[in-house]
Amino acid sequence: MDAAFTAEQHEIRRTLRELLAERCGPAEVRAAVDTALGYDEALWNRLAGELGLPGIALPEAYGGVGCGTAELALACEETGRALLPSPLLATSVLAAPLIAALGTEAQRAALLPRIAAGALTATLAVPGGSLSTALGLTGDNARGEWAGGGRAGGVQARRADGDGGGGGDAGGGDDGRDDGGGGWRLYGEAAQVLDGHSAGLLVVAAHTGGFPRSRTLLFLVRTDTAAGLVRTRQTSMDATRPLARVELRDTGAELLGADDTVDAAGALAATGRKVAAVLAAEAVGAASSALDRTVAHVKEREQFGRPIGSFQAVKHRLADLYVRVQAARSAAYYAAWDPAAGGLALAQALEALRVTTAEAVQLHGGIGFTWEHEAHLYFKRAAADELLFGPVHRLRDHAAGQAGLFAPRTAGQRVAV
Repeated sequence: MDAAFTAEQHEIRRTLRELLAERCGPAEVRAAVDTALGYDEALWNRLAGELGLPGIALPEAYGGVGCGTAELALACEETGRALLPSPLLATSVLAAPLIAALGTEAQRAALLPRIAAGALTATLAVPGGSLSTALGLTGDNARGEWAGGGRAGGVQARRADGDGGGGGDAGGGDDGRDDGGGGWRLYGEAAQVLDGHSAGLLVVAAHTGGFPRSRTLLFLVRTDTAAGLVRTRQTSMDATRPLARVELRDTGAELLGADDTVDAAGALAATGRKVAAVLAAEAVGAASSALDRTVAHVKEREQFGRPIGSFQAVKHRLADLYVRVQAARSAAYYAAWDPAAGGLALAQALEALRVTTAEAVQLHGGIGFTWEHEAHLYFKRAAADELLFGPVHRLRDHAAGQAGLFAPRTAGQRVAV
């Protein structure tokens, strides 16, 4: 196996790094997150128009670049370095793969070219703050309790004609309401939806069928035409990852897929493995940038007439951080080649990011604790990512369980000590 990056992959990394160095410094990041969208729309359009970033992993048949998870991971490593506020993660990593995997040909043809062009942003909305479980990162998502069990809790779906979720054609209702053209209606709330306040399309995980025929399906909600949709931007720990509360009050929706027999849980789990690989690369980029900024600081900051970076204790701490970041990078690159290792790679990368950013704040001294310094931006990214996609110990526990490392002992089996 040749694990070296190709010339094209190196070019993706170089071009994106140069553009973000020009347009996405700490001051630009702070200005972007304070806008209504939560990101720099002009920069997003440039990334889409010049680099094709939103469609980098989408097929060429739908206007994408036709690359794979490795290229998307490399791109996200660079966006992580700059803490780029953008809808890339929500649109291209979470929502677009689900549309490509489950959507009908008509749905793919209508939505994916607009996503690839950057004209349409999208996100995945799951109830109860259970994004990591829904993606199969910290638990088994097949049973579907995270989407709301029975007839209460989470987000519920029913057909507009009053059928509680049986088969058949998803036709429109006859009550004169706008049902979004898909014949389903959604009720409930998703409390922590990434970029939910600005996305033009919601991919909503909802429970249908009640207790006897319970299952979780995915639905498309077009935010520009949907009635009964209330979206509220929330204050998030990491302002570069804006979260919103999405309320669905008898909101019309379209089923994602040809019928209600699609394996939504399987598609979510398959997407989750790629999400983990991409997130691991993004976290490594952020950790690497935080370490680079810290090394630059200790070379300049003087104490007792010499740079503090010359002290042996500081050198040891930085060396430990370097090894931790490099190990996480190796794991992230392996997961980009084999997404099955995504969960463990994500755990290692998030841990490296948490430790590195905490040390960065410490080694910057008093200035590192101020809101005006960029060190706290990276520290908040570390804390928020682990809350949203972790925690690390659950990522490792679930990955170990899937690998069968802790299989139950059979009767009479002895334990080696």
